[in-house]
Amino acid sequence: MSLVLDPAAQDLLFREARTANTFTDEPVTEEQVQAIYDLVKYGPTAFNQSPLRVVLVRSAEARERLVPLMAEGNQAKTASAPLVAILAADNEFHEELPSLFPHFPQAKDVFFAERPVREQAAGLNAALQAAYFIVGVRAAGLAAGPMTGFDFAGVQKEFLDADHTPLMIVNIGRPGEDASFPRSPRLAYEDVVTTV
Repeated sequence: MSLVLDPAAQDLLFREARTANTFTDEPVTEEQVQAIYDLVKYGPTAFNQSPLRVVLVRSAEARERLVPLMAEGNQAKTASAPLVAILAADNEFHEELPSLFPHFPQAKDVFFAERPVREQAAGLNAALQAAYFIVGVRAAGLAAGPMTGFDFAGVQKEFLDADHTPLMIVNIGRPGEDASFPRSPRLAYEDVVTTV
């Protein structure tokens, strides 16, 4: 076998894992979320910049502020999910680089002094971390329902600030009986990979 990862783990993380649209009412604990983060924080980012920031929407008041900002088709899903996470990119991530990239602390000023450069780097690397986060949710035996159908400016205004750009909203929990659509096709290896 070409993969070292156990086939059951491969299924859990990829082959059998599905995007969830409905969930049971079983809560997602703080301990589960911390375990997810403590695993996925090791995923690579450029310069170890780690720009992902996560806002957990737990209170009823916060949920009431978020749901109207979701696209119409996502409102019921977000209203009923056990936990909702707003994933955002910290455009001022460079302030942490002296401690996160200690063998070259000057990277903060050498590469990331300009805001447009930081925004581009933060967006790409936080998106990588968001993907790790989704896989981490699956590793915890939970399901994720990532969505980009929402009012980005509204979410930023309600839950973030000018230095944080929302990337996606992820509903998290144990999948309900009708949680997923039938599996959509994927591209074949030969349609994706070329050798030069």
